[in-house]
Amino acid sequence: MSHKAVETNIGLMGILILLVVSVGGIVEIVPLMAQVESTGPAEGIEPFPPLELAGRDIYVREGCYVCHSQQVRPFRSETERYGQFSVAGESVYDRPFQWGSKRTGPDLARVGGRYSDDWHRVHLINPRDVVPESNMPGFPWLMEAAVDHESIAGRMEVLQMLGHPYTDEQIAGAAAAVEGKSEMDAMIAYLQGLGPDRR
Repeated sequence: MSHKAVETNIGLMGILILLVVSVGGIVEIVPLMAQVESTGPAEGIEPFPPLELAGRDIYVREGCYVCHSQQVRPFRSETERYGQFSVAGESVYDRPFQWGSKRTGPDLARVGGRYSDDWHRVHLINPRDVVPESNMPGFPWLMEAAVDHESIAGRMEVLQMLGHPYTDEQIAGAAAAVEGKSEMDAMIAYLQGLGPDRR
């Protein structure tokens, strides 16, 4: 088969391109699927406790991922600012993962424990009270809204079916763990839990 025959026959060229892309994809993707460090949890990573799970759902609902990534890239400028670069095993219990690529605000992958709960509360109500140059909107309604304690166990059951190692006891106690908590409490718990050494 000559080069000219391939270039002049669009159908043949399409089939050959599809073949090359398929083989290349298999060679790149299949070995990653077999590596435990790519598919299993990193050391110390556990599924989100009920209050953090509720906070994560609020984080997604409020669109925080639009401005904040949760993936420290392996570049010196990032590791000096945010800490150790992220690895796949840190996000194994994130559905959907929160890596993101947009950084209007800082990366939050290592924010857990960096600030106090009170700092987060003030920041979420009115960010400019603690960071004057911030363009982040405030979320004062989180103080008034209660966490939906009736649905948290159901969400954990679904995650258990997807492979998260929740025990039946954890699921049974989920509603009690979040009952009477505000959405602000849940959001702060989620933010304080971010980082590989925080869970």
